[in-house]
Amino acid sequence: MTIQIVPLGAGQDVGRSCILVTIGGKNIMLDCGMHMGFNDERRFPDFSYISKTGDFTEMLDCVIISHFHLDHCGALPFFTEMCGYDGNIYMTHPTKAICPILLEDYRKISVERKGERNFFTSQNIKDCMKKVIAVNLHQTIMVDDDLEICAYYAGHVLGAAMFYIRVGEESLVYTGDYNMTPDRHLGSAWIDKVRPDVLITESTYATTIRDSKRSRERDFLKKVHDCVANNGNVIIPVFALGRAQELCILIETYWERMDLKVPIYFSAGLTEKANHFYRLFINWTNEKIKSTFVHRNMFDFKHIKAWDRAYIDNPGPMVVFATPGMLHSGTSLELFKKWAPDPKNMVIMPGYCVAGTVGSKVLAGEKKIQIDSFTTVDVNLQVKNLSFSAHADAKGIMQLIRQCEAKNVVLVHGEKSSMGYLKSRIMTEFGIPCFDPANGTTISIETTHVIPIEMSAKLLKQHLIRQSEAAATTAATREISNEGLTSSSSPEDSSDDNSSESGSKHQRKAPSTVRPKDKVLIQGMLVMDDGKPIRLEDADEVLEKVGMAKHNRAIGNHVKLSREGTAIVVRTVKIRAPTDQDDFERGGLLVGWDYQDEDLATRILSIVTLALSTNR
Repeated sequence: MTIQIVPLGAGQDVGRSCILVTIGGKNIMLDCGMHMGFNDERRFPDFSYISKTGDFTEMLDCVIISHFHLDHCGALPFFTEMCGYDGNIYMTHPTKAICPILLEDYRKISVERKGERNFFTSQNIKDCMKKVIAVNLHQTIMVDDDLEICAYYAGHVLGAAMFYIRVGEESLVYTGDYNMTPDRHLGSAWIDKVRPDVLITESTYATTIRDSKRSRERDFLKKVHDCVANNGNVIIPVFALGRAQELCILIETYWERMDLKVPIYFSAGLTEKANHFYRLFINWTNEKIKSTFVHRNMFDFKHIKAWDRAYIDNPGPMVVFATPGMLHSGTSLELFKKWAPDPKNMVIMPGYCVAGTVGSKVLAGEKKIQIDSFTTVDVNLQVKNLSFSAHADAKGIMQLIRQCEAKNVVLVHGEKSSMGYLKSRIMTEFGIPCFDPANGTTISIETTHVIPIEMSAKLLKQHLIRQSEAAATTAATREISNEGLTSSSSPEDSSDDNSSESGSKHQRKAPSTVRPKDKVLIQGMLVMDDGKPIRLEDADEVLEKVGMAKHNRAIGNHVKLSREGTAIVVRTVKIRAPTDQDDFERGGLLVGWDYQDEDLATRILSIVTLALSTNR
């Protein structure tokens, strides 16, 4: 059987995540995101790969959204309300609650401030979310009679989930974005040992192994403190939920400990919304947050206040957490344009920025950045890049592959050069196929499965008896062959044995004492009955059940022999035949066997035939 995968977005790229999967005859779309680096038709996935005629509801069995970040869900209202998809959509409860707020926030920036056209409306967002079916963690959902899905905790942001998808005996796992390291408010990603045929994993940080988290936190706090101490302003671009809460908890604790009076602001309204969602979905946070939430709300910040645009010209230093995180629009871009020319100020980029965004240009060290056709900014402020990203690094990705025991791996949501390195490492360390398809490239993965077969008690008992008899015969043969050999050990042998016993318990045994287990061949008759498991039963027992008589057969093969005396030499083993037998005197050997020994007989005959052809 074959699983087909084609990225419509996030193939050798970050942004516009959208993967089309065909498994067991079912078509599933994984995520439906937009690309933050484009403002034209390239911002959305190319849905024509699903259907040239636009009948998406007929073509797709369901859509699954991993989390609320716009590069994973931003195109969903466009796909449902403007492209016409009317089928099932699945996401977790927190994602369903938060997704429309971020979509509306981005719509306002794009349409009302920038004047963009061909964009979804507020009503489109509401109508889209009515189609969504919310799921719980570890809840198995039957999409239809054959297709089942199950969500697993992904860390990353509140409500993020990895999805296990199964159709019959075929299965895959789609990770979305995930984090294998717990942070100050979320736990680490976790999944059962589901052994999927395919693992589709993000690879944002495919070549990165992060340094100590504590070291990064110290560095972050020192840079912020030094900047405000020199009367500079600090802008920290973040997305509304996730990394923002992580850094707010960190800086709030530091400000309290150091008794600092410099104001800290967060983009207006988002702190209140964050409080609401974390209170509503407290079970998605880590154990520390859950245990203290009743007595102390970790998100009720004393030093962090709501931002107002009127504060932008206030004298004196300040720290501002501003959205969005890639400086491509909104408050963060507005502050950047205002503060970028002053070298006393600082921008700290705590996460990944998609190519083409202002954030990516800042990280690339550009000193003049064109914001639009009318605006160019001189970049003189200090630029710091401290990774507080909630994505798995290379070590985390390898850990997840090991944890779920995937048979094949597909890398998405990463840069081509980095993916190539990780791909090679996965194939080397795990010995499994790994793929990194580009957008629009279809890969086909063949799957194989073990079919479980029950065995009758009678057949198993007969096999065990034959096995014990064979073992007894082998032991007797060895005893006879060892007659005449001394049983005493030399002094050297004794000393070796004693030293072995007295050595370390971790010391390996001598190679001569280690023997591999042979594969066991059990012969019987396969019985397949509708609605029942396949069984391997004793042939006589089956014939008796169906009222049929046993049919015995004898198989013979005549081999011409060329002999020297009375011996045929096969390599170093001699096969002898009595000289007084008529068959042998005529130059031939008659061989007979029962049907149970057909494999053995065929092997013996092939050896004899090879020996004869060699002698001739």
